[in-house]
Amino acid sequence: MAEACPCLFADTYKKMTPKPIRAAIIDLYNNIPNQGMRCIKNLLADASGAYFNVPIEFNVYQARYKNEIPDLSYDIYISTGGPGSPFDSEGLTWEKNYFNFLDDLWRYNAGKSQPPKYGLFICHSYQMVARHFEFAEVTERRSPAFGMYKVNKTEAGKSDPLFEGLKDPFYAADFREWQVLQPRKDLMDEMGAQILCIEKERPHVKLERAVMAIRLLKQMVAVQFHPEADPDGMLFHFSKPEQKAKIIEEHGQKKYDIIIERLKKPQYIDATYKTVIPGFLKRAVKENRPELAGAFETAQPVR
Repeated sequence: MAEACPCLFADTYKKMTPKPIRAAIIDLYNNIPNQGMRCIKNLLADASGAYFNVPIEFNVYQARYKNEIPDLSYDIYISTGGPGSPFDSEGLTWEKNYFNFLDDLWRYNAGKSQPPKYGLFICHSYQMVARHFEFAEVTERRSPAFGMYKVNKTEAGKSDPLFEGLKDPFYAADFREWQVLQPRKDLMDEMGAQILCIEKERPHVKLERAVMAIRLLKQMVAVQFHPEADPDGMLFHFSKPEQKAKIIEEHGQKKYDIIIERLKKPQYIDATYKTVIPGFLKRAVKENRPELAGAFETAQPVR
């Protein structure tokens, strides 16, 4: 019997109409203009059809501004950064609903329910996750972090797929006034959580290094920095006269010059932007549509 040509499998695969992956963006920016939402939407749009030809559709939920919280019908959840203190929402309805959502998503994945539901929590969301699950302390920094800084991987982080391909240390966009410190190892072990990254080492500063990334479960990870930060978009935004003036007024000319210089050089956050969220989305698609991923891989011509 003649061996079938790989191109026939490819043609058959192309005729399939994959069911879309559904993603929910949980917006914690409280209706404040920002660059994060633009970047996340662009990353999701770029990923649609890029992984095993599976389209990705997304909806936005304005959690802080309109008390909109998604249900568990989505495949992927990305919860954003946001302004202000992670304690400002104590006792508010949206926070209660957000924490209930965190519990539901964690229980779903911890119970090994199928299909898996992936969650990524960024900056303000990361601090809210730490507050809710109480696996570490959330405290105000002595001075704000504002710029692109080195992040060190832990031993767990060195083998974690989220950072596969990134150097150790790697650079990340870091804009925050709060931090996660003093992790509770007993509780993290009980949850099955792991610390993936910590703040850059500063031998001249006698302060505890902040925890920069935690994997709660295989499907759920939280990061303090901004992996969605697009260097080209940030460079354009920070070069606007009004943004330049604001940054110089708040952080000084030297800080502004360093930020602009680093945004122009690919060795800083370009690799982080192209690695963290794209890889997260690819794994989520593959785990949610394993039959399509398998068919796609089979359809590729043997070289």
